[in-house]
Amino acid sequence: MAGMTTKRAPGLESPSDQQAYLQIGEVAERTGVTQRTLRFYEEKGLLKPPSRLEGGFRLYSEEDVRRVEEIKRLQTLLGFTLADIKEMVEARAIKMQIRAEYRRDAEVSERKAKLAKAVEVTRRQIAIVDQKLAALQEMKTHLEQKLDQYNGWIVQLDEEAAAEAKS
Repeated sequence: MAGMTTKRAPGLESPSDQQAYLQIGEVAERTGVTQRTLRFYEEKGLLKPPSRLEGGFRLYSEEDVRRVEEIKRLQTLLGFTLADIKEMVEARAIKMQIRAEYRRDAEVSERKAKLAKAVEVTRRQIAIVDQKLAALQEMKTHLEQKLDQYNGWIVQLDEEAAAEAKS
């Protein structure tokens, strides 16, 4: 990837543990948010604190970039609050962890428990989306009522104009 800085995060012992990391400016450029916004997301718990180089430079993974893009999408397109976004991305992380830990050779009860947790987390996500849909439907209904009112006034003005033209 162009612009990606290959850094070694502290604590990684073997070359197989190595992955490409991005510094804060690179993540900001790729995602279209400011460095300040990235630090704010960290403070609010939307992003996990990144690994750091000896000089204190933040190092972000591709998963961090995906999370920032998801936060932006939820906030911009869907009007989610940061609290809603935090719950949605945490739920996604939990489901990813469940998926990573799920083993077909595990006991049925263990697999069932993991799937039940995934169901619970997904239901919480659906509840958040349902709240947003209800609020949007309420807004739409209000706007439709206003539209009907304005159209009624237009008809009334047309009738008044027609009556004046006859007299």
